[in-house]
Amino acid sequence: MSQFSRDEILNKIKQGASFDGVDLSGVDLSYENLKGANFSGAILKDAHLQNANLENANFSDANLERIFLFGANLNHTRFENAILVDANLQDTNLENASFKNANMEHIKLFGSQMENANFENANLTTARLKRAVLKSANFKNAKLVRAHLERSDLTAANFTNADLTEAH
Repeated sequence: MSQFSRDEILNKIKQGASFDGVDLSGVDLSYENLKGANFSGAILKDAHLQNANLENANFSDANLERIFLFGANLNHTRFENAILVDANLQDTNLENASFKNANMEHIKLFGSQMENANFENANLTTARLKRAVLKSANFKNAKLVRAHLERSDLTAANFTNADLTEAH
């Protein structure tokens, strides 16, 4: 459970504070404007950020297990080396986002916009990407074992050395 109240967190974000190593598990920041927030290294397990504006935010090295980001704006957001196991990012804008080296096992990305997103070396085992827009996305060396890609737009996506075993 978060050691800070919602208002305290929002004030710290406005001040440009870093949350490196801070446990914000279970926090609800849904519908907030969190543009450019720095959550790198934070623990946001089971957090709710539904429909939040997180454009240009930084979640690198963060633990985001089971985070709920349904409908959020995550354009140009960084998730390098983050843990997104069982996360829900359905119907989000992830254009130009970076998930390099992220652990995204069993993530929900149904209908998300991920044009030009970078998934290099990411683990997307059993990821659910139905109806996702993945135009020009980079999956170089990514693990997409048993990933669901039905009806996704994969135009010009890079799958060099990606593991697509049993993906469909």
